[in-house]
Amino acid sequence: MRILSGSIASVVPLLLGLSSAHAEQTPQQLVDALSAISVKFQVLDNQAAEGGVDCSSLGADWGACNTVNLTLTNGDTEISSGGWALYFHSIRQILKLDSDQFKITHLTGDLHRLEPTEKFGGLPAGASISLPYTGEYWQLFDTDFMPRWYAVAEGAEPKVLAATDTEDLSAFLAPIDGDNWKRNNNDNNALMKAETRFEKNKRVSALDASTLRGQIIPSPLKLDVSAEDLDISNGLALSISDLSDATRSVVREQMAAAGLNFSGEGAPIMGRVDVDGFEGDLAKSGAYHLNITSEGVDVVGYDEAGLFYGLQSMLSVLPADGSLTLPHLSVEDAPRLAYRGAFLDVARNFHSKQAVLRLLDQMAAYKLNKFHFHLSDDEGWRIEVPGLPELTEVGSKRCHDLSETTCLLPQLGSGPFSDNFGSGHFARPDYIEILKYAKARHIEVIPEIDMPAHARAAVVSMEARYQRFMSEGNEEAANEFRLLDPTDTSNTTSVQFYGPRSYLNPCLDSSKRFVTKVVGEIAAMHAEAGTPLTTWHFGGDEAKNIYLGGGYQDLNDDLVPWKGTVDKSVQDKPWEKSQACQAMVDAGTVGDVDELSSYFATEVSKILKDKGIPIMQAWQDGLKHAASAADFATDTVRVNFWDTQYWGGFDSAQDWAAKGFEVILSNPDYLYLDMPYEVNPAERGYYWATRYSDEAKVFSFAPNNLPQNAETSVDRDGNFFTAKSDKPWPGATGISAQLWSETVRTDAQMDAMIFPRLLSVAERAWHRAAWEQDYEPGREYIGGETTHVDHDALRADWNHFANLVGKRELARLDRGGVSYRLPVPGATLADGKLKANTALPGLAIEYSTDGGSSWQTYDAATPPAVATPVHLRTKSPDGTRTSRVEILQ
Repeated sequence: MRILSGSIASVVPLLLGLSSAHAEQTPQQLVDALSAISVKFQVLDNQAAEGGVDCSSLGADWGACNTVNLTLTNGDTEISSGGWALYFHSIRQILKLDSDQFKITHLTGDLHRLEPTEKFGGLPAGASISLPYTGEYWQLFDTDFMPRWYAVAEGAEPKVLAATDTEDLSAFLAPIDGDNWKRNNNDNNALMKAETRFEKNKRVSALDASTLRGQIIPSPLKLDVSAEDLDISNGLALSISDLSDATRSVVREQMAAAGLNFSGEGAPIMGRVDVDGFEGDLAKSGAYHLNITSEGVDVVGYDEAGLFYGLQSMLSVLPADGSLTLPHLSVEDAPRLAYRGAFLDVARNFHSKQAVLRLLDQMAAYKLNKFHFHLSDDEGWRIEVPGLPELTEVGSKRCHDLSETTCLLPQLGSGPFSDNFGSGHFARPDYIEILKYAKARHIEVIPEIDMPAHARAAVVSMEARYQRFMSEGNEEAANEFRLLDPTDTSNTTSVQFYGPRSYLNPCLDSSKRFVTKVVGEIAAMHAEAGTPLTTWHFGGDEAKNIYLGGGYQDLNDDLVPWKGTVDKSVQDKPWEKSQACQAMVDAGTVGDVDELSSYFATEVSKILKDKGIPIMQAWQDGLKHAASAADFATDTVRVNFWDTQYWGGFDSAQDWAAKGFEVILSNPDYLYLDMPYEVNPAERGYYWATRYSDEAKVFSFAPNNLPQNAETSVDRDGNFFTAKSDKPWPGATGISAQLWSETVRTDAQMDAMIFPRLLSVAERAWHRAAWEQDYEPGREYIGGETTHVDHDALRADWNHFANLVGKRELARLDRGGVSYRLPVPGATLADGKLKANTALPGLAIEYSTDGGSSWQTYDAATPPAVATPVHLRTKSPDGTRTSRVEILQ
């Protein structure tokens, strides 16, 4: 249902002086006419400060801004007067609009409003108007621009501008060209186009199939492969004990999906759990022995998880061509890290239950065992909580309701209606189904309800609840779970530009009651699913006011051009003016409001302890004011460590381990899968931490010797950095790959951002490579200078892995229905002949010499003679999908 607000008139005032033509239009006719306007963005200068724009005086964080030309082209109906507005999404704050006919107002988050002023001169049919503006930071990738503008007028239903109602961003964005792919003049990244990509792809080469035979991803501790094969064409005779019925069903389904059948006369598969024979590094959960001989398959697990993983390894060595044989081999294997995780954000944009189940399938196949489920944020609440219906009735929906009593305001390209990816939630049965599905695959689901910041969906929902009960005269019920202190007048802006409602108040008893209620109801779902809730993720990140950060200076300071100039006297820390919080400061409960996030974490840990939940997890900055893990009531406290390597993460991770926290490495420059695959504006993703993270870079991550990464990587600007730590480092408990969903609106986009990079994550979580060095306090790694790492061994290891992915694993992902990203080919001309390659050997490359009207398969053995331009793409093994098209000019 499309829900409209009766309060539109309060923010879209009707202006005087309407023409007679306009007066004859109904409001809906006006909106219909506005919806025919086409929009075109053209990035003019992404280094505007270096081009002479005074970004500092405009208040740009770190004095960085960009200039853009926005062109509106009218349809076939004249727009002659005011009384209307266009709403649009921009993740960059708009600092200045160079037009006296329009004004732009920021509402909250990324939602902006463009409306005519009294000087608006009209927009004739077919006419265009140029609106140059200055925005904060940079707009380096197409996905910085969001779809689904919409038109509004009083008394009419909003309508999306048709030209922007698309995931094809080129429909309203001109190519980001010239040097506008660069962040600044010190940006030494390489722009990935056909020729540069061709040179990069030369680092890999095709390996013979015999080299890949019997190889397993993730790599086992010990693997011996023999020349003989076991014929399984007559089917399999399963004799597997010590698996739950649910897990046994999963295994049978996996075998059937791989084309295997079951017959009492088939090759025997024996499986059991037996701890005998597991010693040393093998004596741990998930360990297994696998033997395939002429007698059949024998799998022994250290525990049920190990038995399951051994069967996954057996399935992984099935030939890619579909032949029903298994190579004779012997495996001894155990996981490197206890926590091998994948994180999915369904709050920023919702993703379907089917997409979640598909992800769990692949996590199981690659032996990942922790699913970190981000179920709430500023932009959405995604799980049903019995007794708090407003959380899903209001907080799970986005629509154009300026009062936010029926839904949250639109964000991130969702437009004015709640019938798309911007809205949605998991009903209680859905979540229980996900839990059971994960349990059968030996995956723990770790729910995250983010607090006390990133809590806007919860806060707005509980305000709707408050208003409902107050209207009924029930003040006690209204205040039971209220998350705002009505005395709090703090002027606070979150990192994503939300106001004070982005933070629940940690000083209220009602906030603790809310947490107790939510934890209890989610724990009950886990209990009903037969998988007790053992880990709760508190969130805790970014409880701050962005305008009090280091990138801004007060207008009364000695001003410098590399910081934004703002009036800090009107800015407050979160909860600074809350009477409830000030009372806690006055009583000495906390030393300052800065400490409230960590204080609230300790209070939540007590709730968890009371509920019998032994582990609390959080983003590390949410616990920064705690002296140690001993401050918390739970038996164990984990932190997702998300400092970037080049900004000191190679050293600061050790501090958390020294305080007794279990460290889950989640470094954004390697493990945030919402970052682009390569430096090219056509790629998807945010890039505050890195300009790219491809499969090879993730593969090169050394989780237990963080300084080593300085030798194998570069910083955000493509420059070398130096890393050294003198501190003790006991090693990480685990690593986790994160997909945040701000630019990821569809399930297919979700798949493409996660896969195939997640395979590299699985490799590093399970297997320590020979080129990874032991951590030595005091050893310095200098990018471009030191050679402590065996780079030849790293390249050879990656080449082997890339061949396995390209020649076998992508076909497996095809069979699993995964819409993974296909690498864009590289190409060049040599003596008039086309030379093309791909980052993952084995993929078919197609080329076109007629602008993409017809395609031919590229054969490297007989390169064709062509003239530029040539269009190129790769094709999936099942032939159903192709990569983004590259043009060799």
